[in-house]
Amino acid sequence: MSKRRRKQEVNRSERSNPREAAGVSKAARAPSPSPPLAPRVWWIMLALIATTIAVFFPVMNHDFVYYDDPKYVTENAVVSGGLTARGLTWAFTTGTDANWFPLTWLSHMLDVQLHGMNAGGHHFTSLLLHALSAAVLFKVLHMMTGMIGRSAFVAAMFSLHPLHVESVAWVAERKDVISTLFWMLTMWAYAAYARDPKLRRFALVMVLFALGLMSKPMLVTLPFVLLLLDFWPLRRVEGMSPKSNVQRTYAQLIREKIPLFALALASSITTFLVQREGGAVGTLDAYPFAQRVGNALVTYLAYVRKMIWPADLAAFYPYRMEIPAAGALAAFVALAGVSYLCLRFARRYPYLPVGWFWYAGTLVPVIGLVQVGNQAMADRYTYIPIVGLFIIAAWGIGEVAEKLRLNHFVLAGGAVLTVLASAAVSRSQLRHWKSSSHLWTHALDVTKENHVAHNNLGLALAGEGKTEEAISQYREALRIRPAYATARTNLGAALSKQGKLDEAVANYNEVLRAKPEMAEAHLNLGAALASQGKIDEAISRYQEAVRLKPDYADAYANLGLALASKGQLDAAIAEYNKAIQLRPAFAEVHNNLGFALARQGKLDESIAHYNEAIRQKPDFVLAHINLGISLVNLNRDAEAIAAFREVLRLDPGNEMATRAVSQLSSEGAESSGR
Repeated sequence: MSKRRRKQEVNRSERSNPREAAGVSKAARAPSPSPPLAPRVWWIMLALIATTIAVFFPVMNHDFVYYDDPKYVTENAVVSGGLTARGLTWAFTTGTDANWFPLTWLSHMLDVQLHGMNAGGHHFTSLLLHALSAAVLFKVLHMMTGMIGRSAFVAAMFSLHPLHVESVAWVAERKDVISTLFWMLTMWAYAAYARDPKLRRFALVMVLFALGLMSKPMLVTLPFVLLLLDFWPLRRVEGMSPKSNVQRTYAQLIREKIPLFALALASSITTFLVQREGGAVGTLDAYPFAQRVGNALVTYLAYVRKMIWPADLAAFYPYRMEIPAAGALAAFVALAGVSYLCLRFARRYPYLPVGWFWYAGTLVPVIGLVQVGNQAMADRYTYIPIVGLFIIAAWGIGEVAEKLRLNHFVLAGGAVLTVLASAAVSRSQLRHWKSSSHLWTHALDVTKENHVAHNNLGLALAGEGKTEEAISQYREALRIRPAYATARTNLGAALSKQGKLDEAVANYNEVLRAKPEMAEAHLNLGAALASQGKIDEAISRYQEAVRLKPDYADAYANLGLALASKGQLDAAIAEYNKAIQLRPAFAEVHNNLGFALARQGKLDESIAHYNEAIRQKPDFVLAHINLGISLVNLNRDAEAIAAFREVLRLDPGNEMATRAVSQLSSEGAESSGR
């Protein structure tokens, strides 16, 4: 190609996108204000939202899963109470799950307030947030580049890629979808600020970024991404030639973002301290630094492979304790080579370094150099990072198509087919999240030596009443990782259910020798000791559990039951009230509290608690029976008969209810006869 022809093509390119051309020669000056949203842009945003909801809609029929959902929602005493003043304070002060993300907690509380424990409502909130993020991403890219087709492709791939199913279909990953929406909104606000740099516009950037950090601290990398966007497509760096004072311009842009870096630093320190306090940060003894580096290097490439060919996706990938040095070295060479090429061709293809370093940089907090948890990698960690790779694909393929003079319909058709293929695989991957048993059975099918999957499948089987099968899964988890305290605790609970109390106690004691701070093990050991009739020892364990975990509603409930069995009714009632205060929707405790009050002769109060237990759990047979007995003692025979008849409706063979209805009806007839 002649020099003259290349110059003509450059000129045509600049004329086709005058905003970018103007930005090349004006560094500190932002691009001109963007035009109002054209109808076509609005329609594309709506289409993205509608398509996302259509593809992911089956999630509305999914249940919660045994993987953080109990911790975040179903068994969280504060969250399950909905939006309350106490919950608001707790959200901003708790370090639960070794993290600080108050807005995420508040979003879960709002869902409980609106939908109760209907999992479909919680899933819909996550789905809607994801769809909105896709629409905003399209708007931001179009606003910065003027490219509709490429921007729409990136947004559609973000929306429908199978790697993103985990973040959408898992209620506990609400932090992903809510924080990413704030990420996208922050970029939108920043693009507007870049066009018209005013303090109030930058203030909005700060507010949105802060809200994002309060949803998930992974957003700490966003200021660095904004610097990449300054290079391209905002082109805020002065000139693009060797004569330009690029270093001075970048220094100005960095100084401009000091408030954002300060927020990111504060969030990073807070997160590290909370995670270390919560025991989530792996030690160098458990995860040697060389091992972490090797895992990080191969994981960078593994994510790229899964982006291109999203097969064998799992909810948990076991940590690989032995990574061949040759594999890690090869990964390093590949990553270094790609980085060099992106920098080498930065001026000609500026989207290359922006997309690549977006991907590489935003993965840094979760790539495993600071090991949090015991997974090697996670699909959810790609939620924001692979947007950078999608940008490279969209602009790179677009440029190749232009040079090859491919028909626009061919390019558009290829893009549509790619998006449809992603949607089809996502729909297939989505079905694995339907329930805990589906999720963990699939994880075991596509991974090896997965101790977490075995343990969680055991929990799912135990919930279905398949105790023996659950025990088999717990034992397999312990074969893979003998020191896995959670699996051993669950094994003890299953053995207790089978009446093998001595074996259960032995397992709990083994857990506590290694992890004396594990409140759940103290609680379960107390329950096993109580079943053996060792009430005083059980009480001691329950008290230790609540000392270690002051918001442990189950421990207060069991402590109350143990005290009541010793006739210490006032103390038992106090513990029951603590449990209810922590978890108002605790039907079993309302029933037990009613029984304790009835034993004290406070029948009206007992009836109120029985009714509350029945309201929360209409098929609670024991609460109906206890209600009937209290009504009989108050000579409210007609109401008592109604209560016992409800028992017979729920349990037709219940002998006590049958006798009670017969006797009360007979006495009523005799009274009428007299």
